[in-house]
Amino acid sequence: MMSDPHDGLLAIDTHVDIPWPDGPSPFEDGPRCVDLPKLRKGRVAAVCFAAYVPQGPRDAAGHLASSGRARAMLAAIAAMAPADGSGGMLATTADGIEAAFAAGKPGIIPAIENGYAIGRDISLLDEFAAAGVRYITLTHNGHNEIGDAAIPLPNLGDQEVEHGGLSDFGQSAIDRMNELGILVDISHSAKSTMMQAARRSRSPVLATHSCMRTLCDHKRNLDDEQLELLAATGGLAQITLVSGFLRRHAHASDLTVADIADHVDYAVKRMGIDHVGIGTDFDGGGGVRGFMNASQVPNLTAELARRGYNHEELAKIWGGNFLRLLRQAESLIPAQPVQA
Repeated sequence: MMSDPHDGLLAIDTHVDIPWPDGPSPFEDGPRCVDLPKLRKGRVAAVCFAAYVPQGPRDAAGHLASSGRARAMLAAIAAMAPADGSGGMLATTADGIEAAFAAGKPGIIPAIENGYAIGRDISLLDEFAAAGVRYITLTHNGHNEIGDAAIPLPNLGDQEVEHGGLSDFGQSAIDRMNELGILVDISHSAKSTMMQAARRSRSPVLATHSCMRTLCDHKRNLDDEQLELLAATGGLAQITLVSGFLRRHAHASDLTVADIADHVDYAVKRMGIDHVGIGTDFDGGGGVRGFMNASQVPNLTAELARRGYNHEELAKIWGGNFLRLLRQAESLIPAQPVQA
């Protein structure tokens, strides 16, 4: 009898949204793509839950609202790991993720999607780091104070190009993220922003939920030049399940795990096995036929194993590569002085 290729994998999904402002309980098996029962059934070790902040006006009121929303969403994410031990385990370091896996509890990893959440106030990075945030997506759709997005929003006054990539503020934000051990997520960023961020950051950057532009020509996807820079700087491309990023104009029902595996194969061939992972974007638009929620994670593992990926390679794709980046980011945090 053949063994299950998903057995023993420390599987990490690097990008999942949470319903907001109200949504079904994460503690019950309900309509969410990702809840704690589904994570256990799918043998998912840990998830980066994103506090998603949609782009709004770039003024004082807009920035105040965005930081407030981020705080509230981070509190909701932390509540998935209650102190009584009835849920997941808050996992804000690489060691913490491994500890949650050893304890058999889903690791809850806080993240922020859209640097709009910090507005023009770089000190908010310190606050969010203290709340356990492990990565921040520099932009979403629409430019912000950090840099240009892949998809501008003309209704908010965006020009096609505003900063020419990273702004001066954005460069300072990346420097501070490095000092705090916060990973730089370049998903949604314009190519210019992404390339500048990869070269500026002392810690490797990653795309937590993107696909391959050669296979699907979409502004949100990564082209070969971007992949080469990610590999050269030690970064990651985490393949996502958004149908329109996997195949142009496709719907979830048109696609299967084979389409996801095609993007994984391409990334591995262009970058190497050490630079590829998975970020589903579940509850934010991700999903294909046969892989519509976290309980079905082993279906993708089985397809990758069928294509020849061995256990060591699967372990890298499903979490090992992301853990390596976390540890590299953590190594840049200055040591705290010993108190006399």
